[in-house]
Amino acid sequence: MPDSRIVEIKGVGPVLFEKSRRAKHVNISIQSSTFVRVAVPFRVPFSRAEEFVHTRINWLKKHLNKLKQYEKENKAITTAPFEIDNKDARLKLTGRLDYLSKKHGFSYNRVSIRNQRTRWGSCSHNNNISLNIRLLSLPEELVDYVILHELVHIRIKNHSRDFWTELDRYVANSKKVAAKLREYRFSLL
Repeated sequence: MPDSRIVEIKGVGPVLFEKSRRAKHVNISIQSSTFVRVAVPFRVPFSRAEEFVHTRINWLKKHLNKLKQYEKENKAITTAPFEIDNKDARLKLTGRLDYLSKKHGFSYNRVSIRNQRTRWGSCSHNNNISLNIRLLSLPEELVDYVILHELVHIRIKNHSRDFWTELDRYVANSKKVAAKLREYRFSLL
């Protein structure tokens, strides 16, 4: 049995259905105005996942149209090539990470700087921090938010209410800042 398949859905276009060990439920994500991905738990057949997607057609169309409009308005930003010196990025981002971790009493294990397409940053269970090189295209406030977000994951490994309360100690109105960061998600593509 294949772990993925692409199905053409009328009014939506091609939809990638992928089996996922992490998925607990069928999960639809819109990656761009031309790419929809559906994470399918291994226990759920593809046919049932496809039926679920058909119940969400109106939602999908609405969000795909919003995304098309957004991409059209921000075409210069989303199609501009992103170029930055890796050495310079490493120095700037690790310097900021070191500063913020010492200032707020966090201790991480290792840091890696990568050019990623889906995440601004992450924190592993071993407290290794990964930061996206593309953070340097964001306003400083958002760079600090991402770094502090990952540092708080050293203490709290989930996005529970406790996590957001802790993050608010370092970033005022952290959920509002998180919403502001989402406006830049297409800088990752």
